Amino acid sequence: QVQLVESGGGLVQAGGSLRLSCAAPERTFSSYTLGWFRQAPGKEREFVAAVSANGGPIYYADSVKGRFTISRDNAKNTVYLQMNSLKPEDTAVYYCAPKLNSGSYYDLRAYDNWGQGTQVTVSS
Repeated sequence: QVQLVESGGGLVQAGGSLRLSCAAPERTFSSYTLGWFRQAPGKEREFVAAVSANGGPIYYADSVKGRFTISRDNAKNTVYLQMNSLKPEDTAVYYCAPKLNSGSYYDLRAYDNWGQGTQVTVSS
């Protein structure tokens, strides 16, 4: 089972920025919608953003709209999540995955081949 590899997480103060990357080992992933989800301690994994195979349409959770930007570079088999104006409530492990199953772009059951995740911690 092929997994994506997330990177770019870290510790940042509120108001700061981070850029997450998610590398896909196979070019076939360029054919799929790619999504970012996050999971805070004691909470369920939740949708953050998704980008379609050709770069559009793009979807965001209301909680990150206007602050986060998802993009992809199919030539590099990589999807990015630029996170600006970070808040303590953004603290979570961030995961990316391709949308391999039927279902809505915000439904984590539609995604598979999850990576290990990258920790983002925002201090107040």
